[in-house]
Parts: sequence; structure tokens; C-alpha cells
Amino acid sequence: MILYLDMMAGIAGDMFLGALVDLGVPVEWLKGKLSAVLEGFDLRTEIVFRHHLRAVNLYVDVTDHVTHRHYTHIRQMIESADLPDPVRANALTAFKHIAQAEASIHGKDIETVHFHEIGGIDCLVDIIGSFLALDYLGVDQVAATPIPLGSGTIKCAHGTIPVPVPATVAILKGLEVTGSDAKTEIVTPTGASIVATLAPKFGAMPAMQIEKVGYGAGKRDIGASVPNLLRLVLGTPAAVEKNSGENILSDQVHVLYTNVDDMSPENLGFVMDLLMDKGALDVSFTPAFMKKNRPATRIEVICRKERLQALATVLLSETTSIGVRYHLCDRMILKREPVDVETSLGRVTAKKIIAPNGQTRIMPEYDECKRIALEQELPFYQVYERILAESTPLDSQTGRL
Repeated sequence: MILYLDMMAGIAGDMFLGALVDLGVPVEWLKGKLSAVLEGFDLRTEIVFRHHLRAVNLYVDVTDHVTHRHYTHIRQMIESADLPDPVRANALTAFKHIAQAEASIHGKDIETVHFHEIGGIDCLVDIIGSFLALDYLGVDQVAATPIPLGSGTIKCAHGTIPVPVPATVAILKGLEVTGSDAKTEIVTPTGASIVATLAPKFGAMPAMQIEKVGYGAGKRDIGASVPNLLRLVLGTPAAVEKNSGENILSDQVHVLYTNVDDMSPENLGFVMDLLMDKGALDVSFTPAFMKKNRPATRIEVICRKERLQALATVLLSETTSIGVRYHLCDRMILKREPVDVETSLGRVTAKKIIAPNGQTRIMPEYDECKRIALEQELPFYQVYERILAESTPLDSQTGRL
């Protein structure tokens, strides 16, 4: 799924999470997932209107009023939390952006820097909750308008400081920003860290089929000509017209590759698992011959733009390679969607893949087959074949055939 951030009035963590709720992420589901990680909060929403536009105003009601937490404490909390690997990785990246900014501004070591307002439970909820919601919606591609910045001054724990605040400016290094007529802060450090982590492609809305639109409301009068809203547009990649049929889609991915000639198969297996955990779409190994006829392994990784740096770092730190090549690649993919299927082994998550001629096939998910094989002490291949033979898609809304 593609998510387009229309930051007409900037971005804050609660605005982003509110807009994701408006896109269909259940509040009770969010509370359940976050409660396994954090204590001392509650979530509630209300429908508000800004310039006659309906939006979700999200509130984090805090009972744990500790606002000063060290970065190391927050990092350990996230690392030990029961979170999907991409959610954990993104949350850690977002808080690292904040920690690096604060450490640079205050002349401290990143491991000892502590957050003031940003260390509060509400900010933890905004950041972790946002990446949980993106995972729930199946977002794997992000684009955005340039980031508008406000002006003036605000009061914080350090006194009166200019807008945009120093932490926000530091976090937004390397990203595309623009001015606005807002007379106060409209991009918070929390919002900036989310955008920096998503690393969107800036510019016009990409070619996509719009599925849903969500609005998240800000809570202050920003003194601007536009309403204090964040609009999120969720959709699927546009079909490739020149290739027969609406079931062939196109998008862009990055491909990284490198050759290694002095690593054991066990080490390579670890690297593959780590790359997948860090958000790679696919990883493959191919036999190769290097100069002087040395046998080697070519490692190829497919990923989204926002995971490019993290995956390149894995290749350069976890292999013996001293260089990684990469390029942007256009690709065509078959239309697919997640489905639940009913089998004699129970309800199982799978993918429904639609061929160019409209015929469909069901592909069981590896993790589901592995889970059932371990739980029921069955050979993996038997589980896979039984699910494949018995797969009957269920309606996503009703859970019925």
C-alpha cells in the first residue's frame, strides 16, 4: 500500500496517529497492542471539524506523568517489547533521530542524553502507535509533500526558543522543507522523527488508486490560511496500462548487491535473516566468480527507499564486503491481497494472487505454515500442501465464505 502525507499544516505525532485511526485503524486494537509495551495511558478520539472538514482528534490521556527519560531507557524498552520487527526497527530509528538531535544541540553523548517533553508516555504512544498502525494498514511505500515549517517562538522546558525548534531542524536535515504562513510551531520533533524515519519521496502524489483518505486534527490555532489538519491518502500502485490487464501493477524499489568470497554458509544465512528482519522485501544469493576465478556469492537485496540506508549498513557491517552497489528499479508485480482461509488445520492467513487473465491462486504464508507445523508437530511440507489443497478464501469483512 502507498501512503501519501499531505502536510498542509505540518505534522505532529497525535495528528499522524489520529489520521491513521481515521483510515481505519481500530483504537481498541491500538490500545491493546500498546498496553503490552507501555503503562499509564489511555486513548480516546473525537470527531471535529476544521474549515468544515471532518477529522479525528486523538487524545492520549496520561496517568504516568514522568516526562524525563534517558534515551537508553527508551531504547531498552522498545528492544524488549513484543512488537513486529519492522515496528520495533522504525520506533528505534525514530527515537535515535531525536536522541542524535538532542545530543548535538546540548553537546552530550547520545547514550546519556535525556528527553524532556519527548520522553513522556504520550510521545511514546504517538511514535510506537504510529508504526503499529502503518503495519496494520500494510503500508510499504510512502510519499509526501515538502514539509512546511512555522515561525515565531514557543515556550518549553529550556525556556523560550525559536520556531522551528532546534531539535526539529536537526531531525529534518536532508529532507525537503518549505515555508508557510503559520505563526507558531506546526512540525514537532515527534512529527519530524516520524517523517525522517519513513524517508518519503517528496513531491506530487504518485500514480495510485485511492482506497481511503484520513484526516488528523491539530489542537492549536496556528494562525494560517489552511486548517490545522494532516491529510493521509492510502492507495494501491496504479496498474500498468501498457501491459495487458488491470492485475499487473507497477512500482519502484531499490536493489542493493555485493559480492563476498570469504564467508561461510552459516554466516550468510544469518545475514539473510537479519536483512529480512530489517525490512528487506526479498534477499537472494547467487553463485558468482570474481577476479582470479575466486568463487563467491552475490547477495542481492530488494527494498523500499526508506530501508535503503539501514540495509546497506547491515551489508557493510555484517559481511566482509567493503562496498555495496544500488540502483532504483522499476518493476511489474501481480495484484495480490491478504486473505484468511479456512482449512482442517484452522483459519490461516495467506495471499490471494491474481494472474493477468483474472485467475486467482492462494499462497500460504511461510510463517503461518511454520507456526502450525511446530504447534501440531507435523512436517512442514505436509502443512503447506494441506493448506494449499484446502484453501477457501473468507470474506474480509464478514469472515464468511
